[in-house]
Amino acid sequence: MFKSVFIAGLVGLTMIGGAASATELQVKMRNQGAEGPMVFEPSTAKLKVGDTIRFTPADPGHNVESIPGLAPAGVAPVKGVIGKEVVVKVAKPGVYGFKCFPHWSMGMVFVAKVGDAKLDPAVANATLASAPPLTKRRLTAAFNAIK
Repeated sequence: MFKSVFIAGLVGLTMIGGAASATELQVKMRNQGAEGPMVFEPSTAKLKVGDTIRFTPADPGHNVESIPGLAPAGVAPVKGVIGKEVVVKVAKPGVYGFKCFPHWSMGMVFVAKVGDAKLDPAVANATLASAPPLTKRRLTAAFNAIK
């Protein structure tokens, strides 16, 4: 029923290191939300290593996939199918960015800070430089929210 994605292959370490304290965040993919059209709700999160993000299509026509360059080194990219739930277990500290591919130009993005990681300004600038205007505005707000 859903696609599980285990990032960075550290499943064994997170299971030994206290899976009981891990949490699951539900993120809904919506056509309309509090921040406007085509949004992930919530659009940002601060998580711990071992936590899980469950992306659920509350409305049709959405997917979730990694924003290129916006993940810790060595983390496998995520590419979900339109209309399908995707579960991501964050196994490394860092900043993770996700988008809905069909609605990237409309600013449909989600950003998570895992652990005490800081967003590399060069990575943020490179991501913003290639983003359409509305996406740039929403990414900037997300980057500020996870500081």
